[in-house]
Amino acid sequence: MQEKKEEGLLLVLNKVSEIGIDEVGRGAVFGPVFSAAVALTEKNSLTLKKLGVTDSKKIPAKKREFLFHKIISLSSDYGIGQSSVREIDKLGIRFATELSMLRAIKKLKFKPSELIIDGPLILRPWKGIQKNIISGDSQFTSISAASIIAKVSRDKLMERLNDKYLGYLINKNKGYGTKEHFLNIKKKGITNLHRKSFLTKLNLV
Repeated sequence: MQEKKEEGLLLVLNKVSEIGIDEVGRGAVFGPVFSAAVALTEKNSLTLKKLGVTDSKKIPAKKREFLFHKIISLSSDYGIGQSSVREIDKLGIRFATELSMLRAIKKLKFKPSELIIDGPLILRPWKGIQKNIISGDSQFTSISAASIIAKVSRDKLMERLNDKYLGYLINKNKGYGTKEHFLNIKKKGITNLHRKSFLTKLNLV
């Protein structure tokens, strides 16, 4: 009886909501990769689009923070997942990113039957229906919303980690490989949150 009830809710969730997924931090050299899954009704999707929800990279930090809270309040459901630096170095960035996506999906109250994922790469461990959309974060509000949730969540972590890992300007570069960041790595060496698998290829380890 409980299973039938949950199946019914699952069908309703997918009938009235679009569920988008996106990741942030895939190309960084420091810190985890984050993913978010966001479920939106058509009505709330239109509301968020009017508020300016689009690809998180195209939105100033202050507006992203504002939209973050709007998305949380208007979403039918959302989940955030991450994969650690250790997992990235051990498993490779693609599999680690997939893990972060699966963890975000598992945070949803109900398992979705269909996902809309940003980018050309399929989520290989996912057995349900999925659509891969290149530049999806500029086309689907649910993906845009997921990119904002993941971006703001990861940026907040980077700001906290900046106080622990002084001298790398993590609050400024957010863990990405800027020229300034690479210079500081050469001066100070790497930390336990730098991705050795990435930096080895750049001859920085």
